[in-house]
Amino acid sequence: MMERSISRRQFMASATAATVLGSTSRAHAQALLGTIATAHSPAEPLKLGVASYSLRNFSREQAIEMTRSLGARYINFKSVHLPYEASPAEFAAAKSQLAAAGLQLVGGGTITFETDTDDGIKKYFEYARSAGMPTIVCTCKPGVLPRIEKFARQYDIKIAVHNHGPEDENFPSPYDVLKAVKGMDPRMGLCMDLGHTVRAGTDPVQAVADAGSRVHDMHAKDLRDFKSAESQCIVGEGKIPIAEIFQQLRAVGYSGYVNLEYEIDPDNPMPGMRQSFSFMRGVLAGLGTRRS
Repeated sequence: MMERSISRRQFMASATAATVLGSTSRAHAQALLGTIATAHSPAEPLKLGVASYSLRNFSREQAIEMTRSLGARYINFKSVHLPYEASPAEFAAAKSQLAAAGLQLVGGGTITFETDTDDGIKKYFEYARSAGMPTIVCTCKPGVLPRIEKFARQYDIKIAVHNHGPEDENFPSPYDVLKAVKGMDPRMGLCMDLGHTVRAGTDPVQAVADAGSRVHDMHAKDLRDFKSAESQCIVGEGKIPIAEIFQQLRAVGYSGYVNLEYEIDPDNPMPGMRQSFSFMRGVLAGLGTRRS
């Protein structure tokens, strides 16, 4: 993927943005100054949350408390934090824990739809409904999508097909998802993973613009090298144009969630996650965009 050529624009100073700039290298701060555009009025808030895979080495109770301590209000549960075979009592306990922490469960996944049968698809929709998940982030083969669409309509649950980069034989790029769901029910859409998107050679800013209302979820991360998954780093320390992506999300009227998926440092993720949230909040402040 070719790196974007960005002209210098005026940076909207704010206390939050200043904190972020102070926590990054001088070179990166200068790059950020050239990325953020002037905004004259607040737009609809972008909703920053946590993909709980970031906290996969911790219990559900710990993951909830860690998310709360980050100042986030939204979480997407991986099955390690709420098993597919959970009992009604466990679903109720999870809801109670989330409510006590002031968190909103905004989705589940990534969930793999393995079989193209009604029973094979329905069990995951039942899981999502029992948990109170409005969106299923998923992977599947393209041929399974028509059956998934049928249940998405029946359960009124959004589907966000996750792109997984060059190794994904089905959906390496957001454009592969968009092609597959074209003409389908509006509930059928995309979970854009920023790291996998750039590794697939796709411009994430243009992909957001082209996907529009089909973007149902986003996994935020950063890479130092667009060809290497192992180069993942704290958001703001890599090359992914986070500010331009956020600006484009605002432009298309995105109403979903930007969930941090911090896959590195699994035994001690909080320092990097805190810095990542600080950076993203600073970017939103610089864009004049409210967050929630």
